[in-house]
Amino acid sequence: MREFFMAGGRKLSYLDFGGPGRPLIALHGHYNEAAAFASLAGVLAPRWRVLALDQRGHGESDRAPRYERDDYIGDVDAFHQHLGVGPVAVLGHSLGGVNAYQFAARHPDKVSKLIVEDIGAVVDCDWSFTTRLPSPAPSREALITALGAAAPYLECSFRQRSQGWGFSFGIDDTVASQKALNGDHWGDWTAVSCPTLLIRGTRSDELADDHARDMVARRDGQARLVELAAGHVVHHDAPEQFADAVTTFLSDPC
Repeated sequence: MREFFMAGGRKLSYLDFGGPGRPLIALHGHYNEAAAFASLAGVLAPRWRVLALDQRGHGESDRAPRYERDDYIGDVDAFHQHLGVGPVAVLGHSLGGVNAYQFAARHPDKVSKLIVEDIGAVVDCDWSFTTRLPSPAPSREALITALGAAAPYLECSFRQRSQGWGFSFGIDDTVASQKALNGDHWGDWTAVSCPTLLIRGTRSDELADDHARDMVARRDGQARLVELAAGHVVHHDAPEQFADAVTTFLSDPC
């Protein structure tokens, strides 16, 4: 079910996949939106109730004048307050992964467990792919053809507008967000105090093996690494294995 709430004078959207389970906040990456977690939500139910946010500038949430780190973290905090829940598990992919661990570091009383999918403590994002995105296209089929192998990863964000087919995110907004994501975030990563699962795709072009292992080592036994045969979007490339890893971690009493 799609729901809305206000944060900082802007409307933010989220999907509540429902059920009686414990809440889990899910944060998508660039080019995606809350719907990207539909498959995972179905697997985690009924033990877990996935609540996936359309982050600022994505999905049905309003565009924003800024996409800085503190802006995203403020949105996650507003989402948590809107839900009226206590400490919750938080999962994030890529952009959402940095947002998730920064939120956990700065609000340790609000996060019980953390799952970070394929993003590092140091981010060096290349936005050239964003500026090459074909939009608008005359038809959905034309957009899929133009995107080629990338189409399945962006499909949940396809939108038909008056001028043709494009995306639920803005190109300029995404470039601004990617630029703001870049940097050294070791301070936040090492400040996280809750149990953490880091999931890496073995074919990832975003998170290198040695960096992932360094991230786990610097958390002094509070983090574990799972590597799956996948690219950067692990939950898409290896959905069953990803869901198994998440379920096992969430079921662990520690």
